[in-house]
Amino acid sequence: MMHPRWQHLPSSEDKTCETHIMERKAHYGSVLDRSKAITWQGDCYVDLQSTPCSPSSITQPPALDWVQTHQDHLRRFTSASFLEGLLLHLRKTHLLSSTEETRIKEAGQLEEQINMLISTISGKKDSHGSEAIRDFIEGSDCPVAQLIKNYDSMVKDHKEELLRRCEHLRDRSHKLNISRGLLLVDGLSDLQHKEHDLTQVGATRGRRRNHLRELGLNSLLEPLTRVSLPPRVSLTIGVGGIGKTTRVQRFIRQWIQGAVCPDVSFVLPFTFSQLNFLEKLSAERLVKIAFPHLSDPSLILSSSCRTLLIFDGLDDFRCTLNFSDAAPCDDPKKEVPIEDLVTNIIRGNLLPGVALWVTSRPTVASLIPGGLVDRVTEVPGFSPKDIHGFLNHHIPETDFANKIWTHLQSHKNLMVFCYTPSFCFIVADTLKYMLQSGEEEHLPRTCTELYAHFCGMKTESGEPRGREPVKETLYGSNRKLLGNLGRLAFYGLLKYNYTFSEQDLRAYGIDLLLSPNSLVAGLLIRDETILCTTYHFTHLTLQEFLAATFYYVSSKRAIFDLFSESTMSWPKIGFLNHFKSAIQRSQQAADGHLDVFARFLSGLLCPLAVKPLAGLLGKVDGSQRVWAAGFLHSLLDDGHAVVSHRVVNLVYCLQEMQHTELLRAVEDDLRLGSLAGKLTRAHCVVLGYLLHVSPECGEQTNLKASLNYATMKCLLPQLLYCSHLRLESNHFKDDVMELLGSLLSAKDCHIQKISLADNDVSSKGVRALSRALMVNRTLTSLNLRNNNIGSKGAKLLAEALKMNQVLLSVNFQNNSIEEEGAWALAEVLECNRKLASLSIRKNGIGANGAKRIADALKANRTLTKLTLCSNQLGDKGTVALAEALTVNHTLLSLQLQSNSISNEGMTALTKALRLNRGLVSLNLRENSIGIEGAKNMARALHENNTLQDLDLTANLLHDEGVQAIASAVKVNQGLTSLHLQWNFMKCSATKALADALLNNTTIQLLDLQENAIGNEGVVCLAQALKTNTSLRTLCLQGVSVGSSGAIAMAEALMTNQSLQTLDLRGNSVGMEGAKALANALKSNRSLKSLNLQENLLGMDGAIFIATALKGNHQVTYIKYLFFVCPLHLYLKFQMNPFLLERRSSVLFSLQGNGLGESGAKVISDAITADAPACVVDI
Repeated sequence: MMHPRWQHLPSSEDKTCETHIMERKAHYGSVLDRSKAITWQGDCYVDLQSTPCSPSSITQPPALDWVQTHQDHLRRFTSASFLEGLLLHLRKTHLLSSTEETRIKEAGQLEEQINMLISTISGKKDSHGSEAIRDFIEGSDCPVAQLIKNYDSMVKDHKEELLRRCEHLRDRSHKLNISRGLLLVDGLSDLQHKEHDLTQVGATRGRRRNHLRELGLNSLLEPLTRVSLPPRVSLTIGVGGIGKTTRVQRFIRQWIQGAVCPDVSFVLPFTFSQLNFLEKLSAERLVKIAFPHLSDPSLILSSSCRTLLIFDGLDDFRCTLNFSDAAPCDDPKKEVPIEDLVTNIIRGNLLPGVALWVTSRPTVASLIPGGLVDRVTEVPGFSPKDIHGFLNHHIPETDFANKIWTHLQSHKNLMVFCYTPSFCFIVADTLKYMLQSGEEEHLPRTCTELYAHFCGMKTESGEPRGREPVKETLYGSNRKLLGNLGRLAFYGLLKYNYTFSEQDLRAYGIDLLLSPNSLVAGLLIRDETILCTTYHFTHLTLQEFLAATFYYVSSKRAIFDLFSESTMSWPKIGFLNHFKSAIQRSQQAADGHLDVFARFLSGLLCPLAVKPLAGLLGKVDGSQRVWAAGFLHSLLDDGHAVVSHRVVNLVYCLQEMQHTELLRAVEDDLRLGSLAGKLTRAHCVVLGYLLHVSPECGEQTNLKASLNYATMKCLLPQLLYCSHLRLESNHFKDDVMELLGSLLSAKDCHIQKISLADNDVSSKGVRALSRALMVNRTLTSLNLRNNNIGSKGAKLLAEALKMNQVLLSVNFQNNSIEEEGAWALAEVLECNRKLASLSIRKNGIGANGAKRIADALKANRTLTKLTLCSNQLGDKGTVALAEALTVNHTLLSLQLQSNSISNEGMTALTKALRLNRGLVSLNLRENSIGIEGAKNMARALHENNTLQDLDLTANLLHDEGVQAIASAVKVNQGLTSLHLQWNFMKCSATKALADALLNNTTIQLLDLQENAIGNEGVVCLAQALKTNTSLRTLCLQGVSVGSSGAIAMAEALMTNQSLQTLDLRGNSVGMEGAKALANALKSNRSLKSLNLQENLLGMDGAIFIATALKGNHQVTYIKYLFFVCPLHLYLKFQMNPFLLERRSSVLFSLQGNGLGESGAKVISDAITADAPACVVDI
């Protein structure tokens, strides 16, 4: 039976409605008919804007017959039975021969048969056949005939009506300044099933899982692959205020314009808040009531026509969807209860040929069985970049927008919730209003303070108009109205009611005569449709805040339990008893729907939060706040071993109350890395909260040397949502790996990087990790450095890596995997198509292991970095790798440090480099490469211009070998970094390198440390620097340079404007050298780092460096750091004008120069004398 309010709805023939439509026909026609030519369905419409011309001036095209004009509709809507009847009619009228009929029926599929009929009729000389088909269709009442005849006008009328309805809908999408689609997800996570919206946002920090695919609105109903089918039931989820309805409205507008889903004939949008007002009706009656302009709903809902039903806001539906016991119904004309109607439509019993799009908050969406949903999408929220962009777009005053952004950055608890666009609107409007009112010093730090100011703002103006201070008292009707709204909000929250009818509002004494500036209009949003008028709070959190204000005020005088609105309960007297009851109920709520209410209730005990609404809330009793904080702290130590989201909510309550002593202590320990031994259960709960909001855990969560098995188990549910998890040096054994395996296997897992370095993990513990990697879809980086997994553990992980298609980087350094483990990893390289970086440094794989990996590299096309340092490869293993490099051009970095490679292995590598065009970094440090190997490398560098980074540190090159390489550097145009440290080179080799720098334009780093090149060699390099413009870093530590070499280098710095780092540690620059360098610094504009550590500068030399800041150098920060004797002097400054634009910093290190504390004071005084504004921190 239909609801009484629909028994007197106007009919579709109502003259008033017809007149209204006719009056606006021209307007909607111009919107729909873009460019005056309708392109819907190809050539269904002819050009409507044509220039009349004389018959004598242009030849008129032949008129199309009826069949040619309607051929698209014939193809689209004709069914097999209708075609059979049509052919029979044509045979009876002798317009189709038996031969032609047979040819049509044997043409193949139905589409080919229709094409053959059209071709046959159009090929006839006369139009009798076409006219016969027209007469047959116009004389038929079947749905197919009706669609062929009336489709165009029905679609146009429907689009006009939808456009009219969209006109008065609130559309904020243009303010968001984003054009983002939906995220394709694999269903609901456990967090979405069970937790409050803000708990979901807080735990994940608004981040999305990294494997999600974006799906545009234009692809909403499209198959994902060529072989898949379009979805019948699509479910879109998103937390409250994220923009689900906005996406629906945007989709409807774009569909009207033909921008999305052009193959959909009709879009029929409903909201569940509308359906709440209906009791018993049929599917066809539902369409007729909502869309009276559609005269025959059976046509729209038939399988001949592609129709999309939209059910928006399942969380607003007050009826229960019972998919197990609902009575089946497949008749669209049969009247059933509204909940059964919706259930049967979702099940596919009713309207199986109609597509369905349902939107919902995640917790309610879980009521729909997963097997009934073909596609699940999620509405993405704001990233920090989006929030910043929104503020700049929404607030024209740049100064206000910047201040609000700065405030959010310093209060991460507010920033996280701005992930939700609706919350972002509230934050922006409220903070802008406060800035306009001159309250910059009192900007809210908590959500409770924010909403108190928001409601205070609405009592002033309904909408923010600014420049009026928020009054501390509320008078008369506003105070009463806020109380009534709070009561409505509280009992609505308990009943899961988030939309309200006019009758609901009247029942709670709320005035329905809403003027544009009234308080109600500022807090409630009115949604008016043809079915009903409903109201809902601006955001769910606003309802929860007002509910908390009602409870806070009422509990001070209530005698009975406020959670029982209409029933008697045991007496409960006093605010503290009521507060305790509310917190306990929130802790017992399985779905956490009272969590945010509890936060606001706690926040109202903070004086700053109450101040804007003091007229309603009264004054805060300090003793109540102390008692409440103690009660919350007592709950932190109680309960189960695992820290659940419900328990973490207690810390949110303490934060809102601004009782944060324990929170600050744990945060300090987390920042300093001193959590070890301090993690009681209460500390673990607080740490769980910090994992949600602390900046220390934003990019990475560093729990190094902090956890054991018990604390790891305790924190497990909270670690799921970390992005980069560092668990080094925790002495984890195999039992912890079982916990980590369950963590990485969870559907909710957001972990992208995890480091388990320096623990005690064996092959047994790796087994659980291996199982997890087979199903995990988020982890991209795994670090197992310095464990003991052995060859057996390597095999287990290798089996997982063969299946895993997400991991990009794996580090097995120092795990004793040996040759057998290398063979297993080689098999991974042969089949894995994702792994990009593999480190098996220091694992004793030997030459045979290297050979097997080399064989795999010949087929692999994804690995870009391979680290094989300290593996006893020898020349045999190196030769095998060199052979692989001749065919593999994907590998970019090969690290072969400390592998006993001699000239033989080097010769093989250099031959490969002549052919290879992929490798850009080659590390051959600490091997036994001699002069012959260096000469072979030089020959390769003459031909190879791909290699950029070559490290030959600690080999046996001597002057002759380095001279050969220098000759290659002179012509090579690829190398950017060359390391020749510890190679027994002297002055002659340095001269050759200096000569090469005169011609080379690509080398940016040259490392010559610990070579006896002396003053003469440095003088040559200095001469080259006067010409060279590419070198950025020059390392000359321990090269026996004295004052003459330093003076030459100083002269070069007065000319050179490209060198940024100069390392002269461990030399004998002395006072004269320091004086020369100081003079050079006065004019040099490029140097950022100068290291003069251990150079016998003495006091005078150090003062020369300090006074060099005078003139073009503007010091902004100086820090002295003392050790027992040596001094670190860090000078960070901006150079004017060149560095002022680049905001570069300069680092000076003067350690080991015998200055002492008195010397430091002298230098400090000298600096501050030249730069009075400089801050000197000793």
